[in-house]
Amino acid sequence: MKKTFLLITMISCLLNLATAQNGKTCDPSKEKAGSACCAKPGLGVAMSKDGATDVKLLSEKMKEEKELFVKIKGDVVEACKVKGCWMTADLGNGQTMRIRFKDYAFFVPKDCGGKQFYAQGIASWSETSVAELQHYAEDAGKSKAEIGKIKEPKKELTFLAEGVILESK
Repeated sequence: MKKTFLLITMISCLLNLATAQNGKTCDPSKEKAGSACCAKPGLGVAMSKDGATDVKLLSEKMKEEKELFVKIKGDVVEACKVKGCWMTADLGNGQTMRIRFKDYAFFVPKDCGGKQFYAQGIASWSETSVAELQHYAEDAGKSKAEIGKIKEPKKELTFLAEGVILESK
C-alpha cells in the first residue's frame, strides 16, 4: 500500500512539473491560442516565437556588437548528418551561420534542412579553426577532397542556442 501511495505521489509531482512554466501552471483550456505558455514545444529551454528577428537581418544588427542575446527566425540549410548537433541558417548574403546548442543539451533532427526555425541564444563573431571547419565538413558528409581544401580559419557569425522551435514550411 505504501509503495502504491508513493508511486501515485511521484507521478502527480512529475505531471505538475511537466506543465509548470516560470512558476505558473500551463492549462491549455484556459490559455489563448498561440500564447507563450502553450506555444508549440521545442528543443532546449521553453521559448516563444514572439519578437524573433529574421536571421537575414542579424549581420546588420551585429555590426557594432561582439556578442548579442537575441531571438532569431529563418530557414535551416542543413544539419549535422552524424548526430544533429548543429545546423546552419541562410543569412541571405550567400553565407550561412552555424547554430550550435548550449551545453550539447539537445540535438535537431538530421533531416531538418528546409524547415523554418526559431532560436533563442547568443550571436557572436568568432574565428573557426581549420580543424573545426574540417570536422564540420566531415559531419556534413563532404568528400575527403572537399575537406582537404579547407586550409584557412574563417571569421564568421555564429549562434549558441539555448532553445529552438522547428516548423514545417
